Amino acid sequence: MKLNLENIVNTLKTMGEYLFPLRKITNKFKSINSKEDLQNFVQERSAHVTQTTLYGYLKTRIGTRFAIMVEDEKFSNSINIAKWNIYVAAISDLTLYVFSYLIDKKNLKQNDAEEIFINIINNELKNGLDEKIYENGKKEFISKVKSVNWQRFHSENPFKDSGLALYNWSPIADELKVLDKEIVLNSIKLKWNLVENEFKDLTKNLAFNS
Repeated sequence: MKLNLENIVNTLKTMGEYLFPLRKITNKFKSINSKEDLQNFVQERSAHVTQTTLYGYLKTRIGTRFAIMVEDEKFSNSINIAKWNIYVAAISDLTLYVFSYLIDKKNLKQNDAEEIFINIINNELKNGLDEKIYENGKKEFISKVKSVNWQRFHSENPFKDSGLALYNWSPIADELKVLDKEIVLNSIKLKWNLVENEFKDLTKNLAFNS
């Protein structure tokens, strides 16, 4: 079987470093002082968590057959579908987390969670976000906003849905996924722990008026 090496290289590059057409998502945030800062944080950290966990899981599971698999159009399409579904779930989880944390711990009164979530996914439409994933994500988020407990969400397994999205959408055979579930959920949980710690540090001196 002759492999298209250029295609493989492009796919590996896309998955490994440019899973999303954003500027490089390794920015070090010095502080969060505005709604724009908050939106950028949510967008970039959600993309980073999605990118590293999905790519890491696929690379680990597929191993030496990875180069062959990425040649398959159906598999490549499955990766694309997976990344957007996981990413939208990650944006949702992190948006709810940051506002829950700020409301509970920093006395934030103005809740712009819905605005920020919709701004981010609106921006991603031009980057290839599928309309159906967009509409489903928007509908689900608006529903969550109406029922979420803002004082408690941040401390009650806030990233559960993005973890399940990684597990459910990753294009790995179901019989293998079952064996991997605990490892996959723990891997994304560890990534989110780093994001939580970073956010708490960035907002340690932030306080809103009563």
